[in-house]
Amino acid sequence: MPVVTTLRRWIRAQRVFAVSVAAAISLVSAEAARSQDSREAEIAHAKAEKAKALHPYVPSKAENLIDRAEDLLLRGGLHWHPFFDSAYAGGGFTLGAGYRRYVSSYNTVDLRGSITFSGYKRLEAEFLAPRMFDRRGVLSVLGGWREATQVGFYGIGTAATSHDDRANYSFTQPYVSGRLEVWPTRKWLVVGGGLEYSKWDQDSGGGSDPSVEEVYTPATLPGLGASPTYLHAQGFAGVDWRRAAGYARGGGAYGITVHDFVDHDSDFSFRRVDYDAIQHIPVLRDAWVLSLHARIETTFINDDEQVPFFMLPALGGGSTLRGFASWRFRDRNSMLLQGEWRVLANRFLDMAVFYDAGKVMDVPKDISWKGLKSDYGLGFRFHGPAATPLRIELARSNEGLVIVFSSKAPF
Repeated sequence: MPVVTTLRRWIRAQRVFAVSVAAAISLVSAEAARSQDSREAEIAHAKAEKAKALHPYVPSKAENLIDRAEDLLLRGGLHWHPFFDSAYAGGGFTLGAGYRRYVSSYNTVDLRGSITFSGYKRLEAEFLAPRMFDRRGVLSVLGGWREATQVGFYGIGTAATSHDDRANYSFTQPYVSGRLEVWPTRKWLVVGGGLEYSKWDQDSGGGSDPSVEEVYTPATLPGLGASPTYLHAQGFAGVDWRRAAGYARGGGAYGITVHDFVDHDSDFSFRRVDYDAIQHIPVLRDAWVLSLHARIETTFINDDEQVPFFMLPALGGGSTLRGFASWRFRDRNSMLLQGEWRVLANRFLDMAVFYDAGKVMDVPKDISWKGLKSDYGLGFRFHGPAATPLRIELARSNEGLVIVFSSKAPF
C-alpha cells in the first residue's frame, strides 16, 4: 500500500506540473502576442504620421539653376548659345558664341564663331537635320573658314623628336562639307559618308618659337609652303550601342572609316584608313565605369605623291596623349591606347583617373607595343545626359604637366 500511495502522489504531482507549465506557456504566448500587436500598432501609427508629411522632392536652388542651364545649352532651348570649339587644337582658351534657329520641327541652322587669345579664328554655319528617313538618318551641311596662327611642329616620328625642337606654322582654310549618318535598324549598325571641299594655305608661324620655314626647306619637309585644294571623300561603317556619343556610361562603338584626299594638282593626294574601338564597362550599376579606347590611323600614297606635314596623323593634346603638347608627334601612321576609371560624383559631375599611351610610325608594320609614349592624370567632367560641355584635366608626362580644357568628351 505505501508503494501504491506514493505512486499516486507522484502522478498527481506530474499532472500539476504539466498544468502549471501549460499555463505558463499560455501566459507567455499571450504576452508575446500582445507585445507583437503593440509593436505593429506603433509601426502602423508611425507610418500614418509619416504619410501626412510626405511631399514630392523639391530640388535646391543650385539644382534648379543647373537644370535650367542644361536645358538651355544641351537641349536647344536657347537661340544664343556658347561655342567653345577652337579653329584648331592648341589654340588656347577659346571664346565664342552661336545663334541657332529652327527652320522646321527638328531641323536647325546654326551660325557660330570663336576666337582665342593667340588669334585662332573660326566662322561657320551648319544646317542639321537630325531625323531623316523616319528617324534613321542625320544630315549635316557645313560651311566655314578658319585660321590658326601658331601651330606647333616638332619633327617627324616619336623617338627622334624633342619638345625643344618646336617650330610654328600658320594656315587658313575655307571649307564646305556634307555628312550623312544612317542607322538602318535605328540601333547598333551605323553607316554613312561625307564629302568636303577645302583649300589649305600654309604660311609662316607666329609666337615666340621659330617659324617652320626657318628650320626646314621644301626638300626636307613635304608640303612646306604648299596650298593644296582637297576634295575629301569618306565612308564609314560600324556598330554603336552607346546611349550617346557625347556622354556614355555603358555600351561601346567599333568602326572603320576610309578617307580619300584628292589634291587638285595631284601632288599631295593620299588615302587614310582609321580603325576605332570604344568600350565602357559599368561597375556597381555604373557608379564606376572602366572606359577603354583604341585607335589606329594608316595612310597610303602613290610613288609620286606625298602627305603634307600638316595633314599627317598626329598625337598630343586634349583628346589623345593629354600629357603632351598639341600635335607633338606626327608621322604617316599612328596608334593610340587610352584607359579611364570614371567615378560618378553626382548627376552633373564625373571624376576620372586616366592613362594614355601611343606612338607614330612611318610604316604600318612598326605598329607594336615598343616605344610607346605615355601619360597619366586626373580629370573632372561636367556633363548632361548626352553631352560633355566642359572637361578639365591635369595630365603628367615626361615632358611636364599639362592642363586640358575641352568642350567635348575625350572619347
